[in-house]
Amino acid sequence: MLDGCTPWPEEFVDRYWMGGHWRGDTLDRLLREQVAAGATRTALIHGDTRLTYGQLNRRVDRMAAGFRLRGLTARQRVVVQLPDVPDSVLALFALMRLGVVPVMCPMAYRAEEMARVVQLAQAVGYVGPSSYEGFDHTAMAADLARGPFLRRVFTWEPPGTSSPFGGATVDGAGCHYFPLASLDSPPEPMPAVRAGEVALLLAADRVRLVPRTHDDLACQVRVVGEAVSLGEGDVYLGGDVVGVLGALFAGAAVVLAEDVVPAAVCEEVTVADSPRTSANGESNGVRFVRDHVHSTVEGIVLCVTDGGAWVVPPGDDALVAGAEGGTGELLVRGPHVVRGYYRESGTDRFSADGFLRTGIRVRQEADGRLVRG
Repeated sequence: MLDGCTPWPEEFVDRYWMGGHWRGDTLDRLLREQVAAGATRTALIHGDTRLTYGQLNRRVDRMAAGFRLRGLTARQRVVVQLPDVPDSVLALFALMRLGVVPVMCPMAYRAEEMARVVQLAQAVGYVGPSSYEGFDHTAMAADLARGPFLRRVFTWEPPGTSSPFGGATVDGAGCHYFPLASLDSPPEPMPAVRAGEVALLLAADRVRLVPRTHDDLACQVRVVGEAVSLGEGDVYLGGDVVGVLGALFAGAAVVLAEDVVPAAVCEEVTVADSPRTSANGESNGVRFVRDHVHSTVEGIVLCVTDGGAWVVPPGDDALVAGAEGGTGELLVRGPHVVRGYYRESGTDRFSADGFLRTGIRVRQEADGRLVRG
């Protein structure tokens, strides 16, 4: 496992394998399985752009080869900060296919947060817009490149606004800048990646990163997808990484949009993260993820029962600390719950026996249901 990560004890590794929670699938393999199952099905929708699963896979192949040609190698970390556009999904899978660890950051992060992320992850690359909503991301990346780590910047431009032929530059600090659209190289064999390795790092807050292995993230994606009954016929309005991966691995179509209400109506969305897809807050036939499951970047998954209470998925352990028959803090551990933050030891969020302190106060009923209180 990547240095700076807390591994699961062997007894839990055996338990999760024997229970079928971990299946040895990398996230890239799960995408390829959907390509094999139906390459002509729609995978991504963004405005007038449509990518089938086959087209998505071919573009990932070519982008991964482009990343390698520009000096990236397995186990390096690369920050990805892109809006809801197809290139955000392409870059995610291309980096993972190469064995590089994407560090996924929200668009709201600015210089202070990004400096912390780059330093903590020791990120050698940055994938982001040249500018977005009035903010100059390239200038921010140039400032970050004055440090000891960042040496590759890949800039995204809206389609039709940049040339895919060249445009590479080098600054005084020795950092290379490439248009993301120029990463289009002939596919080549990629290094083998193991499911127990870290697939990506997710920003938990403005100071922490969460390491997610292929095994544990695939487990979370599967549990969340089953809770929402995601399937091949669904159209999912893109939200967080877990949701997008869950939709793709279920064979659904993913709609990427910033103006979500018209997109939800136009594309006949069936599943979305929250009622933000509706102008009046009503479902209009859309299944909202949050009505079925509570999920976090640390891997916490709490399934919502018909009565509005929570239950933990099979394979998870839950404790209610300090309850004494009443209300207390919920602690969880399981095959999709991380054991620690990246490069952070001794945090009080995790107990000595691997439970994550959720900060949620609940009361546990006799039948195991958890009632928030």
